[in-house]
Amino acid sequence: MSAPDRDLWNEDLAPTGQAQRTWRWWHFAALWLGMVICVPAYMLASGLIEQGMSAAQAVSAVLLGNLIVLAPMLLIGHAGAKHGVPYAVLARASFGIVGARVPAVARAVVACGWYGIQTWIGGGALLTLLGVVLGEKLEGAPLPLLGIGVGQLLSFLAFWGLQLLFVTKGLTAVRRLETWTAPIKVVICGLMVWWAMDKAGGLGPIFHQPSAFVDGGPKAGQFWSVFVPALTAMVGFWATLALNIPDFTRFAKTQTDQILGQALGLPLPMGLLAMVSVVTTSATVIIFGKAVWDPVQLAGDIGGIAVVIGLLIISLDTVSCNIAANLVGPAYDFSALWPKAISYRTGGWITAGIGVLIMPWKLLETTQGYIFTWLVGYSALLGPIAGILIVDYWLLRRTVLAVEALYEKGGAYAYRGGWNPAAIVALIVGVAPNLPGFLASAAPHLFGGVGAFWTGLYTYAWFVGLALAGAVYGVMMRGKVAAPPRSSP
Repeated sequence: MSAPDRDLWNEDLAPTGQAQRTWRWWHFAALWLGMVICVPAYMLASGLIEQGMSAAQAVSAVLLGNLIVLAPMLLIGHAGAKHGVPYAVLARASFGIVGARVPAVARAVVACGWYGIQTWIGGGALLTLLGVVLGEKLEGAPLPLLGIGVGQLLSFLAFWGLQLLFVTKGLTAVRRLETWTAPIKVVICGLMVWWAMDKAGGLGPIFHQPSAFVDGGPKAGQFWSVFVPALTAMVGFWATLALNIPDFTRFAKTQTDQILGQALGLPLPMGLLAMVSVVTTSATVIIFGKAVWDPVQLAGDIGGIAVVIGLLIISLDTVSCNIAANLVGPAYDFSALWPKAISYRTGGWITAGIGVLIMPWKLLETTQGYIFTWLVGYSALLGPIAGILIVDYWLLRRTVLAVEALYEKGGAYAYRGGWNPAAIVALIVGVAPNLPGFLASAAPHLFGGVGAFWTGLYTYAWFVGLALAGAVYGVMMRGKVAAPPRSSP
């Protein structure tokens, strides 16, 4: 590459060379298996049980959502494997070398939220583990403003500090950690199913638990009003990785490796984890008389040496998943904002800091807030970005990029002062229709008067945003990409 602009380039953002492209399909499959088997993913299906779905309905929603999100995952991941660039650099092709900061920050902020959520879960596992060992509850009285106990705050900060050890190790350490811990997680899932079947008297009573939506049930006739936003939330769960997947696929040895690894590593393991989740959660209805959707809370209720081991695994699992899924992407994104001053490591520190400030425990207070406000809400922002990237890369540029120009101020992607108006307009058009519904969901006491049309549209947030933004961008850019620019070697 000829001398790139230092305002747009550093070693972490540079295209990967052949020597760096060492990830084979099993590395991607293990990466996904490690990220999939995590507490927030478990809480997807268990949360749907708590919302009234039957086991089959919950598993179907999770599996279908992950089959859908696999498509943009592979389409956008193709760019990383072919050109070796991370997401924050790929976005320059459509948004412009300066405008790309908008989708980078959007993705980074959402990832910071997830980083905080995972850190809260990991801290909770540590606190529960210590409580089981000592034989008492250690949460403490709620603190003013924060709403959590001293014990909860200290365990959260302790786990936060533990994870920072991996910030300096880079992606190689993440790949190794995920590869070695993935089989352990599979064993733990098997043990959870065994426990549920033993305590509930087999699978029969578990799968005969009726849906709350059947005739005579407490939510009779309301199935589709819950299923549709739940499906959007399932897609939204991995909508973050669907954007920044080039951060990983840029290390793929071949295009086949990233495609096969992701196809094997995402939908089926998510479906199997959903099965583990619904079996266990449905069993808690039989055992405890209520659905316990949080596995950390469930572990504390069960007690015993097996729980100590399980909580240790949860802690290890949370570290590996959180670093891979929620720190790598935003670290690159923040680095792209100011390459001269912000390295990958510094970007990781920024991510970790924001993850504390958002007070993630607030997002997990209820299944309604977690699934229908947080997941569906940010999918309304990320769906349009995915639509723009896919249309630009596949339909307009036919997968051909001028990689050198992605790092040049006066290159093919400078547009107007570094901004592509078409991408910004398309993003606004994609987000705007979902805004009223999001406000009604996030703050019903303030926006309870939002009409049924807008709240109904919001249940399809990711799909609506992707389709609208992609269509508007395609129309506005028609004829403006007359010929593919020069490609990378």
